[in-house]
Amino acid sequence: MDVWPPTQPLSDGVVTLRPWGDGDVDALVRAIDGDEEITQWLELIPQPYREPEARAWVGASVSMWRDGTASTFAVTADGDVVGGCGVNWIDRDHAVGDIGYWVRRDARGRGYITRAVRLAARWAFIAGCERLQLRADAENVASQRVAERAGFVREGVQRSARYNPRLGRRMDFVVFSLLPGELDRPDAVA
Repeated sequence: MDVWPPTQPLSDGVVTLRPWGDGDVDALVRAIDGDEEITQWLELIPQPYREPEARAWVGASVSMWRDGTASTFAVTADGDVVGGCGVNWIDRDHAVGDIGYWVRRDARGRGYITRAVRLAARWAFIAGCERLQLRADAENVASQRVAERAGFVREGVQRSARYNPRLGRRMDFVVFSLLPGELDRPDAVA
């Protein structure tokens, strides 16, 4: 699999995906710091989220691209960072990735992340991915809707998959998948 950053940003004319850079630090802090919706479901994102955390993320993102462990993208609309989307390569030898995402509070409900997930999935399949999976907490209905709108197929529930200290409970993950050729099938919602 070729998981190098794309030579040009990925775009569908509404959203653009590009690797994170040092110029995104302030946008990351504004988007994530204090946003309970993001950190409720993504408990590994620290709070408070300030400049040191954002700089650490940008540095980690560069390292993950270089190491081939993950492919992380800033999601922009009209030139502004509205979220993040990326693929963790959970089984690179067998071309399997796990896609994740978040969206800034004031950008929710506009379809940006669904578009971003579709762009990232298309890029991953071109790079040689043979299976993308997506996991969302069973109570995170908005994230499940993104998966469905992006064309992912619900496979089932991974029970008691991980403990989330912010929620004070173990999380059940609804598991979705997408295979090459399914992204543009007629029944997929745009």
